[in-house]
Amino acid sequence: MKALVVRKEGDEKPVAGVEDIAEDMLPEGDVTVAVEYSTVNYKDGLCIGPGGGLVRSYPHVPGIDFAGTVEASDDDRYKPGDKVVLTGWRVGENRWGGYAQKARVPADFLVPLPEGLDTRQAMAVGTAGFTAMLAVMALEDHGLKPGDGPVLVTGAAGGVGSVATAILAKLGHEVAAVTGRPEQEDYLRGLGASQIVPRDELTEVTRKPLERELWAGCVDAVAGAMLGRVLKQMNYGASVAAIGLAGGAAIDGALITPFILRGVNLLGIDSVMQPYDNRLRAWQRIAADLPMDKLEAMVEPATLSDLPGLGRSILKGGVRGRVVVDVNA
Repeated sequence: MKALVVRKEGDEKPVAGVEDIAEDMLPEGDVTVAVEYSTVNYKDGLCIGPGGGLVRSYPHVPGIDFAGTVEASDDDRYKPGDKVVLTGWRVGENRWGGYAQKARVPADFLVPLPEGLDTRQAMAVGTAGFTAMLAVMALEDHGLKPGDGPVLVTGAAGGVGSVATAILAKLGHEVAAVTGRPEQEDYLRGLGASQIVPRDELTEVTRKPLERELWAGCVDAVAGAMLGRVLKQMNYGASVAAIGLAGGAAIDGALITPFILRGVNLLGIDSVMQPYDNRLRAWQRIAADLPMDKLEAMVEPATLSDLPGLGRSILKGGVRGRVVVDVNA
């Protein structure tokens, strides 16, 4: 079978390339899946390239997501022919992932493909879209409703931001999309954004305890100085769902005042270790609430041989929307 294999010798830099490998090289697991599609996330860029502390042994097959058809199963929950999706569980990081024509994983890692989605659409969603849906659900669970006011999405042209923008707009929210790439305005408005916020307006660190209330909710993929500013601009009792750290792991300029004077909530969103029931809930919501025409507008197709270049590009912020990798092309 074909796979993107990353090799590293000693202190040399990792090198990634498409190879023919034997199926018996796959790790142990309950279920063998004939992979149809995967995708490209920031973590994938790290695992294809520098490793980022995520990859502990080589040779390695990255790919933190995949969707495909069960080929063999030792678990009664799945049988040959079943369509399944995998995101998270550190697959593609500390065990071989979806950048191959077959994968073998524990049954607990899989979720049945939700009705209404095919495997290509599931990987157009992928970890990025799954995380976006978790963020929207968390905001709803903390009281966000359509009509409450603008909902801010930072890093809106990225994978998570694109899906969050489309879902929120479909649900009837007014979406304010933050981007540092002015050329993406038409793309973001096509996803449903009603307002474009230049990134520069939110990156200055200030020591003001609070600013004017502007946002009824926020999906934040950036952190850093931007999250520090956004917290001070949230409406009373509003919530920020934090899903990424493209701007750094610290919250620059943040003060306690938004939390104790406005009751702002900062919600951490983890997609890797989500319990099974919440995964099912999120995928069912994706099938119901993500407009498929908007999803298709985000998609860029790719093959295994494109992955080394895409890995470098996503680490530099050069990938827009969702990349769907046909591992059999």
